[in-house]
Amino acid sequence: MNIEKINIAEKLSLITQHWRPKVVGELNGQEVKLVKFKGEFPWHHHEKEDELFLCIKGMMSIEFRDRRIDLLPGEFAIVPHSVEHRTLAEEEAEVLIFEPAETKNTGNINDNKFTAPNGVKI
Repeated sequence: MNIEKINIAEKLSLITQHWRPKVVGELNGQEVKLVKFKGEFPWHHHEKEDELFLCIKGMMSIEFRDRRIDLLPGEFAIVPHSVEHRTLAEEEAEVLIFEPAETKNTGNINDNKFTAPNGVKI
């Protein structure tokens, strides 16, 4: 059995692009991903997948059509499947995402600027 610890700060230091999640762990068909946010992500939803967003550094927001949630380091929110949302960060934010492995980051839309390949490990 090969069990390793993951240093989140070290892994985040390797990420150079915004909106490109990198897989740092897998369990029970789910992936733990790290990503850096800056600016606004497109509105989208995920038909079957719930998403957990945990703010590690900076401040990020999740906007819904009727409200907005701001997350500071150490805070998280879960977006249920089928709920339209977008994430944003005025300044760079570092975020941990927990979601099913097959989840496409742009959900129901295709956007060449924002759609990232799945399963990229760091």
